Amino acid sequence: MKYRFLIYISHTYALPIGAPLQEEILKQGYEVKWFSDLDYTKAYFPKHGELLNTIEDVISYNPHIVLTITDSLADFIPGIKVQIFHGFLANKHSFKKGHFRIRGFFDLYCTQGPSTTGPFKKLQKQHKHFEVIETGWSKVDPLFPIEENSLEKPVILISSTFSPKYSLTYNEQVVNEIKRLSKIGKWEFKVVLHPKLPKEKVEVFKNMQNENLTYYDTTDIIPLFKKADIMFSDTTSAITEFILQGKPVVTFNNNKPGDHFIDITDISEIEAALTKALTKPKTIMAAIQNYIKITHPYSDGNSSQRVINSCITFLNSDRSNLKKKPLNLIRKFKIRKQLNYFTLKTVKRPLNGKKKTG
Repeated sequence: MKYRFLIYISHTYALPIGAPLQEEILKQGYEVKWFSDLDYTKAYFPKHGELLNTIEDVISYNPHIVLTITDSLADFIPGIKVQIFHGFLANKHSFKKGHFRIRGFFDLYCTQGPSTTGPFKKLQKQHKHFEVIETGWSKVDPLFPIEENSLEKPVILISSTFSPKYSLTYNEQVVNEIKRLSKIGKWEFKVVLHPKLPKEKVEVFKNMQNENLTYYDTTDIIPLFKKADIMFSDTTSAITEFILQGKPVVTFNNNKPGDHFIDITDISEIEAALTKALTKPKTIMAAIQNYIKITHPYSDGNSSQRVINSCITFLNSDRSNLKKKPLNLIRKFKIRKQLNYFTLKTVKRPLNGKKKTG
């Protein structure tokens, strides 16, 4: 059977998450199209794949499987709804409002590792309208195999979240210290910032570029991860993506510091902390390996394959034990308003794949 997949996104940071999924879908001989519920993201196509421009086009496409790289989606689209996630658990919000919020849209959660699978399994038993399968995360497939850098000058990647409460870009002293260190010349700095950061914050880093500091306007940050020796960041979920390489991370005022990275709270500590991280202390490296085991233990680069295979298995399984999804009226109205498409139709329990037309 030739399954039809839809990759459903909102923001541009979903593109490198969907790309490995698209590659695997095409590799297996199935059909795949994209849809974005935000107009600005549509400008990045057709570079990344075939885009369906309207919600009417999506409905006509009649997908079997909707791979969702955002928090909510149009519930009236045909097919099973699969949550892929747009980041790792970053602990920026409470349990109920963060990574583990159950919004009532999804039939299947493809989790990244034991630390997220466990809580979602508990929520599955509580809500009973979705399934949970641990697959690993598609975005980090291109990280593997891990490559060692051979550059003489150490490379430090600067990354930041967009939240004013946590972002280092809002701390003028931190920014000035990065600028000072870049002018010394003993390290090379590469800077990549969250696409939702205000333009004025981004312009600061663009304007401070020099021979030792380069700003990259991209959401495809895996190539930068590979080139960097360590990362300096705050509370962004990109920390987890980077650390999967077994490389140290220095954080500034992380809201939930762990022993797998070096957290500092004072500007005067930045240079010493970066120097320490570059020596790869044994205790830090051991903690990193323990963290990887519970967060994303898959280093084979085949998470996308596990996602696609799990979706097909789930589609064709007997799901009569699952309850209907909740009414969810407020969220459903919001998505209809956003898409300017008002319908009473919803998909509470998608048909088994064997009963759907090809």
